[in-house]
Formats: sequence, structure tokens, C-alpha cells
Amino acid sequence: MQAQPKASHFVNGAYLEDPAGAPIDVIYPATGAVIARLHEATPAVIEAALASAKAAQKAWAATRPVERSRILRRAVDLIRDRNAELSLLETLDTGKPLQETTVADWPSGADALEFFAGLAPSVTGETVPLGRDFVYTLREPLGVCVGIGAWNYPSQIACWKAAPALSLGNAMIFKPSEVTPLGALKLAEILVEAGLPAGLFNVVQGRGAVGAALVTDPRVAKVSLTGSVPTGRRVYAAAADGVRHVTMELGGKSPLIIFDDADVESAIGAAMLGNFYSTGQICSNGTRVFVQTGIKDRFLSRLAERTASIRLGDPLDMETQLGPLVSEAHMQKVLNYMQIAEREGATLICGGGRAALNSGFYVQPTVFANVTDDMTLAREEVFGPVMAVLDFDSEDEVIARANDTEFGLAAGVFTADLTRGHRVVGQLEAGTCWINAYNLTPVEGPFGGVKLSGVGRENSKAAVEHYTQIKSVYVGMGPVDSPY
Repeated sequence: MQAQPKASHFVNGAYLEDPAGAPIDVIYPATGAVIARLHEATPAVIEAALASAKAAQKAWAATRPVERSRILRRAVDLIRDRNAELSLLETLDTGKPLQETTVADWPSGADALEFFAGLAPSVTGETVPLGRDFVYTLREPLGVCVGIGAWNYPSQIACWKAAPALSLGNAMIFKPSEVTPLGALKLAEILVEAGLPAGLFNVVQGRGAVGAALVTDPRVAKVSLTGSVPTGRRVYAAAADGVRHVTMELGGKSPLIIFDDADVESAIGAAMLGNFYSTGQICSNGTRVFVQTGIKDRFLSRLAERTASIRLGDPLDMETQLGPLVSEAHMQKVLNYMQIAEREGATLICGGGRAALNSGFYVQPTVFANVTDDMTLAREEVFGPVMAVLDFDSEDEVIARANDTEFGLAAGVFTADLTRGHRVVGQLEAGTCWINAYNLTPVEGPFGGVKLSGVGRENSKAAVEHYTQIKSVYVGMGPVDSPY
């Protein structure tokens, strides 16, 4: 099966190839087969992307917001009309089942473009009366933005970054993960087809060196990264050298707290979604599941039953519920975490190894119980379908333990006592929280973390703050009062 794009890059409104760049093989995770070969961006490609973005941005910023919105809205319609073929490409790129990609990947991206298309014309400044004089403010775009994507939701992430950037008058150069490079090219193609002027959304492929070249270029005003904490540290430091704006959505080790008065079936369903959906490759996953001791045995028994019914298989089969991990290297990393958990004394409830499915990168959905706070499984981000279940007795105890981590991306609470739900969430050190739900991230709500999990927010009106800057204008309405 092949998914070869027209060229490796999309620059200044057209596909662009430079075979001098190092090769990037695209692997279909369900079989291990090479389905496309791209080339890393050379310095010439990077320069073309930066130059075209810089040249196009000023005219775009001067375009009426409603005109910008109409273009993005046309792109939304194109994405939704082509969801079937785009979702198939997403499945080939990531290995995620079609059952997921048809509802959760490009559709979420379309929602983001639609939301910001509607929001942009309403973004205005304010007037501040000062008696005779007054101050007014303007919200201006930042200029050229760089987006750096992760491999778990490649097309959704491209849309989440492009939508606020473009709607508010910026240009964007997007570098996808080299592991999943295909979807962003389709987004660029669709945006131009919808009427976006050339140069405003460029896609360049490559590994870390390409990202570093973009982040450190003086023409770049802002960097938005989705990735790991180590990558975030490097990108943040590089951006700081040029005093650039940054948005960072990094890793997590999020707690999901289940009190003994919770609806157990709903809590189990949320825990499974928060650990097994997308084969566990979601940054906000609730991978530390704290279960109050009164319902622990019932919870684990029913969880094992429901996990046993998960359908692993061919991602192209709409009945498949769990696909492979994204790469062989990542699969080995996840398997190693399973082995460490057993060595450190966690109790294996189900799963625990590789799934015997052809040559793809499949692992079994896995649950460990009797996990303690000091175990590796409770401290480090696994990024695979491996759930750690921890016991707790009291509310104060579980809040302290839930917060005992360097991460702070997400958290969830299940309880029938909504007063307690709000009280607990109010004390959890996390940027994105749920009560009696988990991992729902509509574009209307801000998404992002605290501590090492990130800086800034994506989606919602909050994103306006991260893709615009305020200009303050003082207007004198009378003679200048000067002592000179």
C-alpha cells in the first residue's frame, strides 16, 4: 500500500521537492512496510519557506478578518467533504484505526478551523477613557509563526496551530514529526484550494535540525510546539534567545481519581478511554488511575472483563478498536516499561506483552494494579496502552499524591458528590481537568498544562492571547502641558 505525496514539502503555494535532503521513510505501523519516502528540508527549502511566509504575511494581516474567515470556512467544507480519504491517510500515517480517525482526527481539525473562522472578526481592541484624553488598543498579529507537531495526532495538531495563527493574520511554517509527515501536506493543499494566498501556510519536513533552523531564524516571531519535555526544553531555550513568543504543550502523567461513590461503569469506561484510545498515545491520558479502596476489587474485576473484549486488528477494518503503536522503536520502549513494572512488584491484571498480530507494532492493552507512587510506571510517561492502578483511602491523601509529579497537563475526578468534584479539581495542579468525564477536548475549551507540561493554551478564545499582541495608543485631545 502506497501513500506517496506529490512532493516532500509545500512552500509558497505549491509542492516542492529537493532530493538532496536526507530521506525520511514513512512506515505503516500495522505491517512495518514503507509506504512513502520523503526528503528532509535542505537549507534552500527552509529559506524559501521563511522568505515566502515573511513576504505574504503583511498583506494577509491587512485583509479584513471576515475575508480571512471565509477562506478558512471553505477549507472546513473541503475537509469534511473529504473526511473518508483524509482519515484513510491518517490511519496509514499513524496506524490508528479508521474507527478513530474518521471521528477524532481531521474532524477535530475542521472544528478548530471553523471555530477560529467565526471568532476572528470579533477580535477587537478597547477604548480607555482618561477624561479629556483616551487610550485605545489594537490586537495585531505576531507575524511569522512556526508550528512543530507531534506524531500522535499529526493532522489535528496542524489544524489546531494553523487555525488561530491564520485567522488572526499570521503566517505559519509547520514542521510535522518526521514519523508522521503526510497529513500536514494535505492541509496545506486544501488551504490553498480554499483561497489562502501562497506562502501563508508552508510545510517543511525534517528532524530536529530543521526545527532548530526555523526556531532560531530572526524572521520568526512565535513558536508553538507539541512534543516531549526534553524537546520542549531545547525549543524553549532556543526561542528565548530571540525573545520569541512560545506555546508549549508537552508531556503528562495525569491522575484520574475515582471515589467509591462514583458510577463504576462510567469510571471504568473513562479509564479505558484515558489509557487505551489511540493505543495510549495521548499526552493527556490519565495513566495514574487512583481507585478508592472500597471499590478496588469490583473496579479491577470489571476492568479486566471489559479490557478482554477490546478488538485488536487491522486498522483499516472499521470493527478494529485498538491498532498498533506508531513505530517499532516506540513499541520496544512500551514493552520495556511493562517489564520494569513487573520487576518492581506491580501486579499484572491483564495484557503485559506484545500482541501476536502479523509483523505490526502491536502490544496488548495492559493493566497493572498495586502500583505505588515510587514505581517507574507511576513516575514516567509510557505513551502506550498501559494503565497503572493505585489505591487510596482519603481525599486529602489522594490530592497530595496526585500532585506529586513534575507534570501538570491534565486530571480527572469521578464522584457522585459534585461539591467534592469541584473541591478536588480546585486543588489539582493541572491545566486541563474533567469531572465525571475524561479526555474530551472541544475546541471551545482551552487546552494546555502547568509545571513541566507546558506554557500557554491552545483552542478557545484563550488562543487569541498567544497569536496576537496588543498595541496601546494614547490620544491627546488638547495642548501639551509641558514645564519646558
